[in-house]
Amino acid sequence: MNVPKLRFEKFVGGWVGKKVIDFAPLQRGFDLPLSSIVEGEFPVVFSNGILKKHNQYKATAPGVVTGRSGTIGKVTYIENNYWPHNTALWVTNFLDNLPKFVYYFYVNFDLARFGTGSGVPTLNRNDVHRQVIHVPQSLAEQTKISNFLTAIDEKITQLTQKQGLLKQYKKGVMQQIFSQKLRFKDENGREFPEWEVKPLGEISKFLDGRRKPIKESDRLKMKGKYPYYGASGIIDYINDYIFDEDIILLGEDGENIVSRNLPLAFKVSGKCWINNHAHVIKPNHLTNIDFLTQYLDSISYIKYNTGTAQPKLNQEVCRTIPLNLANLPEQTKIANFLTAIDEKITHTQTQLDAVKQYKKGLLQQLFV
Repeated sequence: MNVPKLRFEKFVGGWVGKKVIDFAPLQRGFDLPLSSIVEGEFPVVFSNGILKKHNQYKATAPGVVTGRSGTIGKVTYIENNYWPHNTALWVTNFLDNLPKFVYYFYVNFDLARFGTGSGVPTLNRNDVHRQVIHVPQSLAEQTKISNFLTAIDEKITQLTQKQGLLKQYKKGVMQQIFSQKLRFKDENGREFPEWEVKPLGEISKFLDGRRKPIKESDRLKMKGKYPYYGASGIIDYINDYIFDEDIILLGEDGENIVSRNLPLAFKVSGKCWINNHAHVIKPNHLTNIDFLTQYLDSISYIKYNTGTAQPKLNQEVCRTIPLNLANLPEQTKIANFLTAIDEKITHTQTQLDAVKQYKKGLLQQLFV
């Protein structure tokens, strides 16, 4: 009998087998050049989701849209009248099925596996339509499954928003701190001394001479437990290390110097290997490493970029970067304050990852 591994009570009998085209058929979206979009209230759903709003719509809500060209596999649920873009496929008829259940079905169906093309991936709806699936005939069961998964999605949304607010709060606080609009006091409630401007090279050592890149083909023969770092974080794990201390890594090259989609400066502790795409910085004894890490990651490096084809921060320029520094006790207070916020952000991310993993497992068990 074709039934899911996990099923709600009171629902019995096998799920009905049918082709996808007889369950929720897909159709190519409508052409709409970017130059023709007029700002309005109706979402324009592209292959990777809602990117624009237009003053006209082509389909009535609710809607389920997925990628046809470019991004394959992302599924979007729409609660307002909308314009399905020509880079997307949209469900034209729910055939008496619950729209939200159809959405979760397609999320679980892994449409990406039907993508073709090496340059720009494309999804052929006919390949999808001919697949035989099993779904509950009962709207009550479809509703039960949909409501349960919707509740999990709401939790994911709440955690995502919480994390976003924490990051926004930290960014605002850092601007206040490093501009000295927000100052800390010592243990006796007295003002700390005025900050002093010093170049990065005066308060730290660059250990770049100890870095050593390892080709990917060679790393395949060196698999182990020690992290291998590049400009933006861990790239691999290998069986050897060249550093065993607390240090700061500052990305030396790459688009992240400009885009800042990832941390550019980050602290590393313990045994590790570092390639030649990240500067290795060791603060002196009068500089708190966590303070300096936060400070370096808050700086805009655009004016220090010496690259042409690709952004680059060379060591000579980095050494001259001026830093307005508090004394060590105030640095420590600032570092502890910002670290506490980071811990909350990390905790929220851990919760978010756990809920997403829980949802992924449920999807696999709630569908045949």
